[in-house]
Formats: sequence, C-alpha cells, structure tokens
Amino acid sequence: MSSETQTIGVLALGRPTFDVPFAEEMLKAMRHDLKRTGHRMVGPPDLLMDAGATEAAIADIKAQKPDLVLILQVTFTDAVATCRIADVFDKPLAIWAVPEPRLGGRLRLNAFCGLNLASHALSLRNRRFAWRYAAPGSEGLESLFGSEALVRPLKPEPVDANPRRGREILDGLRRKSIARIGAHPDGFDTCAYQPERLSALTGLKVTGFGLADLFERARAAPDEAASNLRSEADGMVAGLDEVDQQQLDRSLRLKLALESIRAEGAFDAFAIRCWPETFTEYGGAVCGPAAMMGEARTPCACEADVYGAATQLILQAASDAPVFLTDLVDIDVEDNSAVVWHCGQAPLSMADPDAVAEATIHTNRKMPLLFEFPLKPGPVTFLRLSQAHGRHALVIGRGDMLKRAKAFTGTSGVVRFERDAGDVLDRVMNSGLEHHMALAYGDHVEALESFAAAAGLPVIHL
Repeated sequence: MSSETQTIGVLALGRPTFDVPFAEEMLKAMRHDLKRTGHRMVGPPDLLMDAGATEAAIADIKAQKPDLVLILQVTFTDAVATCRIADVFDKPLAIWAVPEPRLGGRLRLNAFCGLNLASHALSLRNRRFAWRYAAPGSEGLESLFGSEALVRPLKPEPVDANPRRGREILDGLRRKSIARIGAHPDGFDTCAYQPERLSALTGLKVTGFGLADLFERARAAPDEAASNLRSEADGMVAGLDEVDQQQLDRSLRLKLALESIRAEGAFDAFAIRCWPETFTEYGGAVCGPAAMMGEARTPCACEADVYGAATQLILQAASDAPVFLTDLVDIDVEDNSAVVWHCGQAPLSMADPDAVAEATIHTNRKMPLLFEFPLKPGPVTFLRLSQAHGRHALVIGRGDMLKRAKAFTGTSGVVRFERDAGDVLDRVMNSGLEHHMALAYGDHVEALESFAAAAGLPVIHL
C-alpha cells in the first residue's frame, strides 16, 4: 500500500464487438487489485463503450479533482477516448492493459493493440504517461502511481551503413505509387499521413479513391471472372463450402475490383479502409483478397494505413519476398515471446506447411473471406517507417518465428525477438511505435540499414 493516499480517476474502456462478459470479468479483477492499494478510486464502475458514457464519466471525475487519471484498457479501442482524456486532465496519466491467454480462438480482448495505439497517439501529443501490461493479481501495480513506468522516448540511432544497396531501394520507391481507398478510421493516428511529407522522403505518389468506387467495381465484376477466382481460391484453402456463399462471392469480387484499380493506375500497393464499411455497406471481407494480392507482390495495408503500405514496399524490395502487415497483440515476458496477428490476410506462402490453411470468417463481423493458419517457423524481419513523436525513423526488428500452435484465429505467429521480450515491450512503448509492422521471412537488417542511410533516416532497433 502506498504511504500517500491519492484520488485516482478510473475510466475503463471497452468495445462491444469483443468478448464483453470476459472483459467484465477482467475489469472486476482489476478493480479488486486497485481497491487493495488503499487509494481512493472515483469514476463509474462499468465499461465505457460509447462517447456519451465516456464524456459523462470524464465530467464526473473532473469534478472530484483527481490526483491521477488511470485508463483501464480492458479491450481494444481506438485512441479517441484516450486523447480526449489526455486533453481534459492536466494530471498524471496512466494506462493499464491486460493480456489474454493464447488458446487458438478469437482475440477476446486485444487490449495490447489498444495500448499500442494509445501510446502512438500520445507520443504525437508529447504526453508522458505511465503504463502497465499485466494480468490482474500480478505484482507491480503501484508503479502506475509513481514515475517508474513513465514512457521515456527512445533516441533514434545514427546509421553507419553503406548506402549503396539502400539507394537502389529508394530509387525503386520513387517510381512506385499507392492507391488509398477511403480514409483511416477515427482514432487511428497511426494511419494518418501528410502526402507531401511522404513524397519528400520516399518519392511515393498516393492517389485517393472512395470506398464506393471499390464496391461498384466489385459488384460490376464479370460473373465468369468471379467464378474462376472461386475455383482458384478453392485450391488455396480448405473449407470454402462451409462459409456463406453469397458473402464469399462478394468478398472475392473485392479482389477483382482491386485488380481493376491496380491495372488502370499501375499501382504497386494499396491502403484500404477495410472496416466497418466493407461489412456494413458492402457485405464481405477484404482480408482474403488482401492476402492474395500480397502473395502476388501487391501488398495491401488495412485501415487505410498509407505509411503501412510504404513500409511494405520497402521491406518487399529489401527481401524480394511477400510481406505481411501485422499487429503486435501480445508480449509474454515469462515465455520470452510475442504474438503477431491479423484478421486473416497473411500471404499463403507464410503458412506453416504442417497446418491446413482454412477459409474462415471475421471474428467480430462474422463474414468471409479470411485465411486462417499459424505462421511457419523461421527467421523473420519486422519493419515500420514510423512517424512516432512527430519525427521520421525506421524501426527494425529481428527474431525467429517459433513452431507453435495457432495462438489466435486468423493468421498469427509466435515470435522470439533477438532482444528479451521485456526489453522489446519497453522499446515498443518508449518508441511510440505504430500498431502495424511489416513482416518478411529472412534476415534483411543490413539492407534496411542501408536504406535508412540512403534516405537519411535514423534507426530504432526493437
């Protein structure tokens, strides 16, 4: 128990598209831990899952003049509420996110990704905060109420590398272009970008399209082409007959629409606003089509993440291999491992050959087509062209994908970084790293450091 009792304003953030009963169970355990500290906790006891409830909670807590504001990141959320809280309270800020077991089923909470998203958004606002990623009942809760867990921005490292190989990659980028379809979702500061800034750095050209254009092209795709693509997909994954066939047809037609846009504009990558409209307005997932496009060396970034698409193009050039834009969704310090995941859009060549690649549905939106398999074992390289803390840097990671069972539904893999997992966790938070990283098999660090030297970019190693 702290020797000094504080008034802590507590806001528990969640989303109804996740496992709400499990989230409420976690919240109850978190509040039990908080009560045992002896500090005075103020704020509503329930999950805040909409803007109105959050605003009311903020007003209530502000009236009680808290010494510190604590966000409980119980499930994934975007960073809108976190940034609103940071703007309202000129008080110390802390975030506690909870892990969940790797059982092979859906991501029931995905709280780490919410913490990751919040960290980046706060880095852009130069807002320091304390953080914790730990299960209820774990030691160390009091660190949130002091200065030990405060983020400490990493200083990017100067690059001492031969830029010759990097110049080839940079020159290649200057001839490439990205099609951005739709705008990034609110609260995803990780996916925001300034076209002029990206162009000055890489020479990449970005052309915008509306989601309506994508949907119209998909609906107008020839039936014969859709049928042929259905037959092609049947040879890729098992279980196509077990998903809703009308939704499957709509999903596959999105690939035909993407190919149409690519051919007309000679585009090299896509950044697509994949949800919620592909489900709510169109009626099919773009994840499986994105996987197929990536396998064919036209990488797709979800959530209209233009810098994510640029990152994929850089890593694809360095590796001469398909790439996968993935989320980091868990870091287990005791197991010295992490999990990378996305809904179901990894290129099929990344599948563990001992596992069956299956057709599946989106765990939250319940529509096909997604691919499901564990990633194959082997050395891997991670990359992000980052804008954290308002500056450009190249974030590079290296590790080994382990031979493990599927951690979560969709496409996921268990990775062991070259640094200990605890150090990686600290560096992810201190760097303000975006929640999307590109992954390729093999060790490509030397080529990426050469690119950084050619582009004048500092480097952060995870």
